[in-house]
Amino acid sequence: MNAAPDLNSIDEEKQAQIARLRWRCRRGMLELDLFLQAFLDRGYDHLSDSEKEHFYRLLDLGDQDLLEVLMLQKQPEDSALNDIVQAIRSTV
Repeated sequence: MNAAPDLNSIDEEKQAQIARLRWRCRRGMLELDLFLQAFLDRGYDHLSDSEKEHFYRLLDLGDQDLLEVLMLQKQPEDSALNDIVQAIRSTV
């Protein structure tokens, strides 16, 4: 017989994941911190799993590149990231 999942451990796991993601969103530029932290607070939970993967890939960009992409000064090389950039901008 399978035991039901412990909801407390699932919640703790999700909190730990968000804490790691919040740390990863801390960057060397105030502008990026403002964009990314606000998005985590307001929009991240509404993303699909695929959109979350795109968000993680977006975070792989260097600070200057990420800022330019979020400020619409340049397009990401990976066009699949355009939707997540728009989601961040519309949420923030």
